[in-house]
Amino acid sequence: MNTSFGDCFRGVLADDLVPRIIARRALRLCAALAIVATLAACAATRLAYNQAPTLSYWWIDRHVDLNDTQTGQTREDLQAFFQWHRREELPVYAGLLRQWQSMAVSEVSAAQACAQFEDIRQRLDRAAAETVEPFARLALGLSPEQLDNLKRQQARSNEEFEKDFLRGSPEQRLNRRMDKALERSESFYGTLDKGQRELLRSLLQKSPFDPQRTQSERLRRQADLLQTVRDAQAEPAKAEQFVREHIARIRRSPAPGYDAYNEELVRQGCAQFAALHNSTSAGQRANAVRKLKGYEDDLRVLSAQR
Repeated sequence: MNTSFGDCFRGVLADDLVPRIIARRALRLCAALAIVATLAACAATRLAYNQAPTLSYWWIDRHVDLNDTQTGQTREDLQAFFQWHRREELPVYAGLLRQWQSMAVSEVSAAQACAQFEDIRQRLDRAAAETVEPFARLALGLSPEQLDNLKRQQARSNEEFEKDFLRGSPEQRLNRRMDKALERSESFYGTLDKGQRELLRSLLQKSPFDPQRTQSERLRRQADLLQTVRDAQAEPAKAEQFVREHIARIRRSPAPGYDAYNEELVRQGCAQFAALHNSTSAGQRANAVRKLKGYEDDLRVLSAQR
């Protein structure tokens, strides 16, 4: 679908499906640019998108502690990526946002939600493909000390995930998920009534989300990333191939049964979204349309800038 198309879509999901899928990519060095671009394009202000190259640079630097030479090349690569993204991708997202406005005023089926999700997944794949060359180049120059820094950042990320999803009683974990899902939903629709909150909680309880299984896959991907860098450094001529293969293993996990689990999360997430959306009032749907229209206007202005 872990995008993980930003707040404009995740804000209306009943579960944390889309943030989780987006986050899984955001944690991967080779897909960082694609995700930052998508999040900025959909959920942030025009100013935030214009700052995306700088924000992306900070994200990468925090994970590997770039040296002076790497800094110059990385900033150049980021500028090139976002020029491409602004020119090629923002108009597509703006068109999707206009389409969603028409959909938001009516009831939505799970199949319709999944169709929109698939469109976004394809856009994320396209953006990730644009990062292959620059991240292969970066991988070739990473030192052992920088890889150690990346490992430490991965460990911090794992600690955050454990804190959010694995600690406490089942009720406490559900409450934390409920708080986040409610915040996202209300930022999109406005205040949910008691019945809608009960529905949201019920949907979360029925979700097939397994945090331990998700954490295991995250650990696999983190190790895969480190091995990809080592492989690229051992055979520089194949660096881009190794990066593409790493991205492919994010898209389709080699872990037995994980893809089936992930696709079930997608199906359930679409059904959960449709259930919550179909419970909303005309006023709540009008709030959603206004939010989507604001995003569309921002993207059209941004895409016209060069």
